[in-house]
Amino acid sequence: MRLKIAIQKSGRLYEDSIRLLKECGIGIDNGLNKLKAEAYNFPLDIFFLRDDDIPQYVEDGVADIGIVGENVLCEKRKQVEIVDRLGFGKCRLSIAFPKGRDYNGIQDLQGLRIATSYANLLSVFLGENKIKAEIHEISGSVEIAPGIGLADAICDLVSSGSTLFTNGLKEVRVILRSEALLVSAKNLSGEQRKILDKLLFRINAVKKSKNNKYVLLNAPNEKLEEIIQLIPGMKSPTVLPLAEPGWSSVHSVLREDDFWEIIEQLKAAGAQGILVVPIEKMIV
Repeated sequence: MRLKIAIQKSGRLYEDSIRLLKECGIGIDNGLNKLKAEAYNFPLDIFFLRDDDIPQYVEDGVADIGIVGENVLCEKRKQVEIVDRLGFGKCRLSIAFPKGRDYNGIQDLQGLRIATSYANLLSVFLGENKIKAEIHEISGSVEIAPGIGLADAICDLVSSGSTLFTNGLKEVRVILRSEALLVSAKNLSGEQRKILDKLLFRINAVKKSKNNKYVLLNAPNEKLEEIIQLIPGMKSPTVLPLAEPGWSSVHSVLREDDFWEIIEQLKAAGAQGILVVPIEKMIV
C-alpha cells in the first residue's frame, strides 16, 4: 500500500512542498519534467499537477492527499478534508485600486468593474457586504486590467506587494489570508490513514523545529533559579556544572516568537556566552 500525494508542478508552493518532504526524510527522485515520482524510502507516490487541479484530484481519489493553497481550495469548493496547516506559502487575496483612485471604505466598490481569477471568493465577499459590482474573470495578468481599461480595480493574490506597486496599484482591502494546506480525500482506507499519520508525525516534528531554537548559556549559580524561570524548556532546562566553580551551563529550548525578548532578560539576569542553535527535528 502506498499513499498518493499531489503537489504543484511549478509555482510558489512547489519548492517549499519538495523541501518539506525532504526535511521529513523522504527521498524523491523526480527527474526533469516528470509528472510522477516515487519515494524510495517511504510508501509515497508524488503527482506533480497544476495547483488549480489538485483539489479536484483529491476529491476524486486520484490523489489521496495534496498540498494546496488555501486560496485555491476556497475558490474551487471541493469536498476534501483539511488535515494540517503547513505554515508556508503565506499570502492574501486582496482588492487593489489604481494609486490615484481614493478608497474610503467598502462602499467605494459599489458599481465598479473588478478583474480577478477568484470569481467565487470575490462574489461571496461582495454578496456578504451587499455590494453590487461587475466581476471580470480572467486567468492571468490580472494586475494589468485597470491599465488597459478592462477594469476599475482588481482582486488578486498579494505577498510582498511589489507586483501591485510596479503596476501602479495599491492594496485597499484583504478578503482572505492564505497558506499552504495539507488536504485529504474523505474516503481514505485504514491503511492509507496509517501512512498519513506517519507522514503527519514527521511533518509536525519539522514544523516544531522551525518554531523553536536550542539555547546554551553559562550562568552564575546564584542566578540559576531566576534564569530557569525565564527558559523553562519542554519540561525543564538541562543544568550542568562548569569546570569553573560557581558557574553552570544551562541548555533549553525557546520559541522563535519569544526569542529576542527572553535573550535580553537572560543577559540582564547575568547569563553569558549565549549560543543559539537551529533545531533540525523536534519530537515531543
